[in-house]
Amino acid sequence: KAHPDVFNILLQILEDGRLTDGHGRTVDFRNTVIIMTSNLGNEELRRQPFGFRTDGREGNLDEQRLRDSVNESLKRTFRPEFLNRIDDIIVFHPLTQEQIAQIVGLMVKDVQERLSDRGITFELTPEAGLWLAKEGFDPVFGARPLRRAVQRHLENALSKGILGGKFKEGDHVVVDAGESGLVLTSSVAEAQPA
Repeated sequence: KAHPDVFNILLQILEDGRLTDGHGRTVDFRNTVIIMTSNLGNEELRRQPFGFRTDGREGNLDEQRLRDSVNESLKRTFRPEFLNRIDDIIVFHPLTQEQIAQIVGLMVKDVQERLSDRGITFELTPEAGLWLAKEGFDPVFGARPLRRAVQRHLENALSKGILGGKFKEGDHVVVDAGESGLVLTSSVAEAQPA
């Protein structure tokens, strides 16, 4: 999507290892790692069927087919002299359900740490974790919507409960999945033995 001049500048950096601006100032790129990302080949990823493979060879064939498709997309988009100066091309795969669940766990841990400053503890049931993972995952956008789902459904509900006086210092909040979303219930936290 970038202007063609951007690729000309990148080509100069990759070829010469330096770049000179209109005022004669030179920037040295010899000890620089340049990481470029693109969504080329994303259409091919979306056409891939979802599910788990049981045959390792079939997975390798699909992997090679996907890599070939991405390389063809790159060849159609970029000039050969640009592609010849790229050291490596890495194809990222869509996140699995297990990886999304791990991301939910990390986000929930962050919320738990912030709430502990207020003296409130909470736990997320496995069902609520799955609900958040499904609500916040999109095959096209990956885990990007997950942060918004955690904010909208978990953090906002906790904030409203704290501001409304439903949750206060010393409470233990259990977050579960209900028919229409997350359900938060509170009880006084049990005293931890010293």
